[in-house]
Amino acid sequence: MATRVGFIGLGNIGKPMAINVAQAGFDMMVYDVRPESCQELAAVGAKVARSAHEVGAHGDIIELVVVDDAQVEAVTLSEGGVLSGAKPGSIIAIHSTVHPRTIRKVAALAQAKGVHVIDAEVSGGEHGAIAKTLCYMVGGDKAIFERCRPVFATSGANLFHLGDLGAGSVAKLAHNLIVYVNMLAAAEGMRLAETFGLDVETMQQVVHAGAAQSRVADHWSRQRKMKETYTTGPQALLQLMYKDLRLALELGHDLGLALPGAALAQQLLDRTLEIDKV
Repeated sequence: MATRVGFIGLGNIGKPMAINVAQAGFDMMVYDVRPESCQELAAVGAKVARSAHEVGAHGDIIELVVVDDAQVEAVTLSEGGVLSGAKPGSIIAIHSTVHPRTIRKVAALAQAKGVHVIDAEVSGGEHGAIAKTLCYMVGGDKAIFERCRPVFATSGANLFHLGDLGAGSVAKLAHNLIVYVNMLAAAEGMRLAETFGLDVETMQQVVHAGAAQSRVADHWSRQRKMKETYTTGPQALLQLMYKDLRLALELGHDLGLALPGAALAQQLLDRTLEIDKV
């Protein structure tokens, strides 16, 4: 019997991920609060659900790409959520960047219904999802991960199983910490060059050829435009990134580890993204 996939969250990254799953031929059902996104998925063969409960009842594997911890809990644990419809033996794959305790909370309640949970955070952004080059950071039972591998491979070029439940979440928080501190450095360096009068595109080539080379710097022009194309607007992007750094700092506090670079990047995030605070 073919694997049935449920998918909740059709934003900047979730929508192209879901399109990849649908186009790979999986029996798929999607749900999102934006009807226009659902219609795009219907156009490539996906069924459209009226609730998270319906997605849970449909899927052997249910993928979640929602914004934060509160939304993960709401779509899984609330009345009419995924767990209210999920079948024993099904799998909830959480792709959202959240605290590992949220993963463990959902997993504990899912286990009582015979439902498996893995955390499978992704990196690569919208462009990576479209190009099918995402990096997956997975925590949880390896056998469950292997069951999900064909679905994840529709969008992922690199799939890493990192350990027990929550390992993917920790890896993603560490990864994003590095990215955002790097963004702060790139923003300051590029701003210095631009203020003097150097051409930013040429400076980007200089950085690529030198010791300061990084993926963030290589795509700096695209990074600067990201706020203009983010589905829910620049303030939502700012809040999303602020949330990621807050979670990293919170995890560092839990582990007794100081993360001053993350704290500075968070404080200056609006300046890095060139977004006015409201």
